[in-house]
Parts: sequence; structure tokens; C-alpha cells
Amino acid sequence: MLMLLNTPYALSLSRSLASSSFPSPPTRRLLSISSTFALPPPRFPHSSLVSSRVSPSFRTQASAATSTMGDAPDVGMDAVQRRLMFEDECILVDESDNVVGHESKYNCHLWEKILTGKMLHRAFSVFLFNTKYELLLQQRSATKVTFPLVWTNTCCSHPLYRESELISENHLGVRNAAQRKLLDELGIPAEDVPVDQFVPLSRMLYKAPSDGKWGEHELDYLLFIVRDVNVHPNPDEVAEAKYVNRDQLKELLRKADAGEDGLKLSPWFRLVVDNFLFKWWDHVEKGTLKEVSDMETIHKL
Repeated sequence: MLMLLNTPYALSLSRSLASSSFPSPPTRRLLSISSTFALPPPRFPHSSLVSSRVSPSFRTQASAATSTMGDAPDVGMDAVQRRLMFEDECILVDESDNVVGHESKYNCHLWEKILTGKMLHRAFSVFLFNTKYELLLQQRSATKVTFPLVWTNTCCSHPLYRESELISENHLGVRNAAQRKLLDELGIPAEDVPVDQFVPLSRMLYKAPSDGKWGEHELDYLLFIVRDVNVHPNPDEVAEAKYVNRDQLKELLRKADAGEDGLKLSPWFRLVVDNFLFKWWDHVEKGTLKEVSDMETIHKL
């Protein structure tokens, strides 16, 4: 027991101690991962049964109190997705794919703005096959603003309004963007997917709502590539990734159509599946993809 005598010094010390505040020790945050991969994630080009799952505990969370964007719209949005929505500038195009301007990813995906007809923007969809001719699919993260937790093709995103991704010659800008996003979303190193290995097969124009607030209106470049790659999914972008063969994809389609297990497919992926994918898959296996490339046509679906 500590006793203080009733002296001027003791009283002064007592008042000083009573008015002092001591910081609490910092709280240590623990991260965990749930994955069918052993760590570090292995190379998995040769099995249709391999999948990668990521735990939501890895996802960065944001709050209005700590946001650097103050009172900007949608302060409750996941921090990573919010940054991308406000900082990324999409390439606005007309229906002939001529560049007409640029706009934030946020505005490009607001359904009320899409309905004005002024938010059509350039996009790409990558279909990556391993050397067993299995297609790599991903399930979008739960924190994605548009189409969360839907299954889709390997990678779907946008070239940005920047010099390296505006190059029109040989569609190099879109290829550069595809290489960038495969790294961002799936951790696939650039050396695994050289830009000259992407085969642009066609373009399609489509519009699709996500929910009452968000949607898509895109002129989408369809890029195919056959490579064995290292995959390390980014949990802010991808909930799960797996290879499928034709029969396994058909089973996914059946489940989606039947509403089993809450399984949903992205609208752009379903358009490609229904109109192109299986006939192009034949050319993937034959090594004749370039024979069916048609970049002059823009399919309005």
C-alpha cells in the first residue's frame, strides 16, 4: 500500500498523478488465412481440382472516422474498393470504340449515370487457360462494389486513362492493362503473362444492372491466353479461384440456372459463354486462336 503524507509536496504529486493520462498499450491485430493451398501458394497449372480460398479476415476495413476522403459519397465502402472507385479514371468511348473522354470508375458504374448514355467505357475480359486447356475462373470478393461474390472469367477490369493503356496499336493498351490487373487481382507475375501472348479475339458491347444503384455499360475486349502461371489471389479482389474443364463449367452453368447453392455468374461472362466460349475453346486446344480473331466487329449483346 502506498501512503502519501499530508504535505505540500505530497498533495502536489497526488494532483499531478490524478490529472495524468497514460496511453493504453497498442492492440496487436492478428491475420489469418483459410486456403486449400499450403503456404506459400504453389504453382497449380495441371489440376482442375485446385482452388484457392481467401479469408475475409484479410480484407482491409475502412470507417468514416479514419477515411482520408472525409465526407465523400459511400464512406462505408471497403477502403480498397473505395480508393479504386474514386481514383481510377476509365476511358469513355462511343459505340465505335473511339475515345471521347474519361470519368471516375465511381461515376461510370452508377446506374443513374449509365442511363444517361454517357458512361460507356472500355473494358477487358481475360480468359486464361493452362496447358491442360482448363479455364481459370474467379469468384469476385464480397467487398466488390459491383457483382460481389459472382463467378466469372479469369480477370475482368478496365484499361485506365493513362498513356500506357491508351495505346491503340495492336491493342497494346488493353494488353498492358490486362497484365497489370492479373497481378493486382490474382498475383500472377508479369513474366508469366507477356503482353504479346494475349490474343484479342473480339469486342462486345453490353449493359447490365448489378443492383438498384450500380451497373455496367462496357465495350469489352475479349483476350485469350494459354499459359501455366503462378496464382496468389488478392483477397480484396478475389474470394476464390479455380480451374475448370468444359464439363465442370457446364455443371456451374446448370447450378447457376437452377439457383443451386446461391451460385451466380457475371453477366459479361454469361454472354461470352452463351455466344462464343465453347467454339473458341476448340481453337484453344488446337492452337488456332488467331484464326478466329475478329477485332473489326463489335458485337452488341
